Amino acid sequence: MHAWPASEVPALPGTGRDLRIHDTATGGRVTLTPGPVARIYVCGITPYDATHLGHAATYNAFDLVQRVWLDTKRQVHYVQNVTDVDDPLLERAVRDGVDWTGLAERETALFREDMTALRMLPPRQYIGAVEAIPGIVPLVERLRDAGAAYELDGDTYFSVESDPHFGSVSHYDAEVMRALSAERGGDPDRPGKKNPLDPMLWMAAREGEPSWDGGSLGRGRPGWHIECVAIALDHLGMGFDVQGGGSDLVFPHHEMGASHAQALTGEYPFARAYVHAGMVALDGEKMSKSKGNLVFVSTLRRQGVDPAAIRLALLAHHYRADWEWTDQVLEDAVERLGRWRAAVSRPDGPTADALVAEVREALADDLDAPAALAAVDRWVALQTERGGEDGGAPGLVSRTVDALLGVAL
Repeated sequence: MHAWPASEVPALPGTGRDLRIHDTATGGRVTLTPGPVARIYVCGITPYDATHLGHAATYNAFDLVQRVWLDTKRQVHYVQNVTDVDDPLLERAVRDGVDWTGLAERETALFREDMTALRMLPPRQYIGAVEAIPGIVPLVERLRDAGAAYELDGDTYFSVESDPHFGSVSHYDAEVMRALSAERGGDPDRPGKKNPLDPMLWMAAREGEPSWDGGSLGRGRPGWHIECVAIALDHLGMGFDVQGGGSDLVFPHHEMGASHAQALTGEYPFARAYVHAGMVALDGEKMSKSKGNLVFVSTLRRQGVDPAAIRLALLAHHYRADWEWTDQVLEDAVERLGRWRAAVSRPDGPTADALVAEVREALADDLDAPAALAAVDRWVALQTERGGEDGGAPGLVSRTVDALLGVAL
């Protein structure tokens, strides 16, 4: 599966700061000091609907992570998956009377278009669950042969008790875990499981549903968590720098994925930091496909909204915050974009060296994009009030906003 085209990231004078970021597993900030190549895995979409602003906010957060790393003169090895076979996708295809593969391909293509328009840096590997199946099956067989998985009526389950570190990502108690498992695709009430929290690794073929050769597991399809583990281990290995996604993935997805990998390898941790973006609400409720309260990036683009304004609207909120999308949020972003573009279009301006340092420091401090925007606002206000004598300043501001915030002025 191919990703989307990369926009050029301008080089800035000097070198950026190492990133200090909130790690869910430790509950505090950690300073990330990757090697020459920083490694990040971000969980991708299940392509049964278009990219909504909750998706966009999440991918924007991890785009900032990459931009901070690039500014420290590191390379970035970014991997993202597409869950292109899963119950919600199959159910939507049945509901709409369409082929599930065509639905997945259509929505994945639209997602690529949205990411291109928003100038999100693409992953080096963009891998679909279906194409990952040949690598998933041996992992499930290894877990079973090691006693970390078991069969139940033809399905194969992971035993959470096989990983001594289970629970170290979320730190939730059993009651919360059980409730979230039921809410987010698990089956804690299924009779016969060793532990209600045990997640499915391989689902035996069901009539009328797609299935693949699972070797000694029989025909079927993979569970959700093992998909990401197989892709991450194949392309990044254990101990990569950041596992990213929305805060709704803390449990069960990231907790289970970590345990799968740790049981497979005997190594700990799966990722050095678990970083999670907040949720975006509309009309008082979290945007979600199940609720249908969605604002789509593609819809805004069709309405003529500049993608740079959409990105500025996202950047106006701290990535870990839960916030609500309103018409005013977009209007403020459109107005800010206009002010910034007018300011950098002038032939000179106040010196911008301090601004570059401020934006770098803000983003290195747990991706504080609102503080970075405020720094640019201050430069723009000075430019508007009194101009300046530095002919290179507008260009440097424009390159800084482009390189570090992903907004083309």
